[in-house]
Amino acid sequence: MKRSLELLAPAKNLEQGKAAIDHGADAVYIGAPLFGARVAAGNSIEDIDQLVRYTHLFGSKVFVTVNTLLFDDELEAAEKLTWELYNRGVDALIVQDMGLLEMHLPPIELHASTQTHNLDLRRVKFLEQVGFRRIILARETSLEQMAVMRKETTADLEAFIQGALCVCYSGQCYMSQYLNGRSGNRGACSQPCRSAYDLLNADGKILKHDEHLLSLKDFSAAQHIESMIAAGITSFKIEGRLKDLSYVKNVTAYYRRLLDGIMEHREGLKPASSGRTVFFFEPDLERTFNRGFTDYFLVGRQPMASHATQKSLGKKIGRITSSQGNRLTINSQETLTAGDGLCYFNEENRLEGFLVNHVNGNQVVANKAVVVKPGATVWRNNDYAFEKKLQGDSSERKVAVSMTFEPTGTGVRLTLHDTDGCMATAETDCEKTAARDERRAKETIERQLNKLGGTPFRCTSFQLQIDPVPFLPASLLNELRRQAVEQLQQNRIAYFHPKDTTHTPNETPYFESQLDYRANIVNTKAEAFYRRHQALCMERGLEATRQYHGKALMTTQYCLRYELGQCLMHKCNKTIAPDYQGPLYLLNNGNRFPLHFDCQACRMQVMTPES
Repeated sequence: MKRSLELLAPAKNLEQGKAAIDHGADAVYIGAPLFGARVAAGNSIEDIDQLVRYTHLFGSKVFVTVNTLLFDDELEAAEKLTWELYNRGVDALIVQDMGLLEMHLPPIELHASTQTHNLDLRRVKFLEQVGFRRIILARETSLEQMAVMRKETTADLEAFIQGALCVCYSGQCYMSQYLNGRSGNRGACSQPCRSAYDLLNADGKILKHDEHLLSLKDFSAAQHIESMIAAGITSFKIEGRLKDLSYVKNVTAYYRRLLDGIMEHREGLKPASSGRTVFFFEPDLERTFNRGFTDYFLVGRQPMASHATQKSLGKKIGRITSSQGNRLTINSQETLTAGDGLCYFNEENRLEGFLVNHVNGNQVVANKAVVVKPGATVWRNNDYAFEKKLQGDSSERKVAVSMTFEPTGTGVRLTLHDTDGCMATAETDCEKTAARDERRAKETIERQLNKLGGTPFRCTSFQLQIDPVPFLPASLLNELRRQAVEQLQQNRIAYFHPKDTTHTPNETPYFESQLDYRANIVNTKAEAFYRRHQALCMERGLEATRQYHGKALMTTQYCLRYELGQCLMHKCNKTIAPDYQGPLYLLNNGNRFPLHFDCQACRMQVMTPES
């Protein structure tokens, strides 16, 4: 039996969800009207219903995020929402708050959100034992850890392969909540990790000034997909429910090609959905939004930050060889065009950018005067021609069908069979007078029945089983084809409707007996869940208590000491600079955040400012 590999793409809305499917996604994840971890990306039940029906045409799936922490006065609405989503045929719910498991949920598959901090085997095994069919692994999970989790559990394992990185362990960041009451655990993160900070030592000396010290490059596992497959990953997830349409199209297409290429050369693997996708452009990860790339902790610690800027760099295209006013010469192998956005770092290492008004070979006219020294590297962060191509029809996805046309006692019948075993028939009464020109009649029948443009299907086999061949009007054939196609679409939607998944509460012991604020318990149902699993809530989550004193606002595997070359645990370092040997602090808008370094665990914490 072949193992299915799922490409999972983000859907900000209905349009982007359909585009992801058209560009080869085996599944999409999308926010519900409420309680999704991106409040700016909520969608109506009606739009989700449309997306489900479209997605199921291709045997693909829709997962809906209900993955915020819930207050007690929200529990009833959340429970009602889960039933509405179940009744629309949603394939799974992505969940963070364990309080939901104490409620009357519909028989729908549950996925443990990455917000539940799924980094260690104990947590993954517990979540599987209490009913989660899939665990969405923490972004920090290494290939080695993935392989261990696969060996020790049977739940589906989902891992990120592309997109923005939260510097903090997911579910363990309280910085935005502390600064302005916008909780990342409730979908309203203000992204303080992308802000600029000063780095101070205990003497108040500024070691780094106005840099994006917590801002990471974007994640890309493109070079490690085969290793992730070998480690047992089931679903390969693209981050980006706040990204634009061109990003979704481009990145989904890139990984569709990559996965298909792997499956072509390895036996025992197959895509998790149906249909063949053809692209009308060349996917390129660098041509849409990116801050540069890192593979994070997949194969070990390495530099991963983007201190100079938190903005998109795009694709490196060459170097500036001369500059005078708004006229520049660029040594580049890329074709530039008017409308492009180009950027470079100035002498103060600040990102500067300009639009291209005119191009003549390797000479460009900018929309403003550009002060830059020859030799500066230039990136294209807005590729006008590429973006324009992606705004139109950029792909086509079709499910293969075979057609059989045959006589009945009173007329003719058209039968469609698809590659998943679904079938549809349409028949009509008609006169079957033998055609005077049999060859032409055959061509007319096949041509009219094969007009499948605008449908999800393409005909790969046509059998005409009628003799003598009758003359049939095109209108009759078109109507027969329309009826058969419509029936096949409905049959496929019904065929791929998810099976019920029952939830049976149990008393599997939690791996800790006492829980503090980091368990993110903010409602009575979540507290009851952990009590049933033999763990006591000693302290509710910060969203409920707002008691920040002495708390870690961020816990991260990213380390500023390592990033700045000041880590004694690193084998290459013999010593560190005197300025870095004592306590360090991050300063932003008057807030002085102490940094705590747990060198044995290779972790850093950003603490609440001292009063």
